[in-house]
Amino acid sequence: MRLEKNLLFDIYEKMLRIRSFELKAQDLFANHKIPGFMHLYAGVEGVAAAACANLTAKDYITSTHRGHGHLLAKGADVKRLMAELMGKWDGYSRGKGGSMHIADLEIGLLGTNGIVGAGQPIAAGAAFALKYLKSEAVVVSFLGDGASNRGTFHEALNFAASFKLPVIFVCENNQNNCNYQSLASIKSEISDRAKNYGIPGITVDGSDVTLVYEAVNKAVLRARLGEGASLVDCKVWRHNVNFEGAYCSYQKASEQAAWQAKDPIVRLEKKILDYHYGAQSDLTALRAKVEAEIDAAVIFADNSPYPSPSELVTNVWA
Repeated sequence: MRLEKNLLFDIYEKMLRIRSFELKAQDLFANHKIPGFMHLYAGVEGVAAAACANLTAKDYITSTHRGHGHLLAKGADVKRLMAELMGKWDGYSRGKGGSMHIADLEIGLLGTNGIVGAGQPIAAGAAFALKYLKSEAVVVSFLGDGASNRGTFHEALNFAASFKLPVIFVCENNQNNCNYQSLASIKSEISDRAKNYGIPGITVDGSDVTLVYEAVNKAVLRARLGEGASLVDCKVWRHNVNFEGAYCSYQKASEQAAWQAKDPIVRLEKKILDYHYGAQSDLTALRAKVEAEIDAAVIFADNSPYPSPSELVTNVWA
């Protein structure tokens, strides 16, 4: 399947934005400009960008504790996102939430979430509401491979399958799960678990945006037609350790080198050039545009004030 030019460039730009944002966030965190925990998404950009390319502003997503990429792919404001990470008043949560507590219902962001596996029941509930309201909108629920071992994952799949809900579960399978995946899972594909609930399941190479787009596209069309849920398992490789500041990496050096050779951004650049959709100068110009955008976001966040102490409990309780 060859994706058309405008679509590929849209996916490419979103991937560049995510990568540039994450590299800048990594630098800011190392220089004590960002407090709290920082879970970076570099290396997995193709999944968020290709999956969200199938969605409209009326569709929804649920995210994870590693959600910057999902937010940006769905259209989050890069300035407000950067301000939130830096704990500033102009951030999505007025500087009180950090990266694991960001939502924007106006563009379909049902929230990042610090609890592993918590997004799947939220997605199933939202999908139930959409079906009840006879909406054509769908929900994409992003999760990691570790979440696939949680009861919340299985309960959400069971509920979604039972009621034929318009939800697509997209697993970003880093194949490590903080060193425990090999101990906590049987030797089978995560997508095989869909069979137990009578819904389609497919495993794809998450570093190939065409494969991700095509798999999610089929699942979204199926959901819009009222045929129910699907599970898409994307094999990926995250460039960074589990969280910034972690004392060690669980990734083997040989595997790291092999996967980084399949960097999704580099692979997509090759596709664009091979398809004669653009020249290297076009890619370079787009990269410069995105990097300038990220630099502007840092300036915006730097100039934003910290929340007043009087705001400590504002918007905390309903």
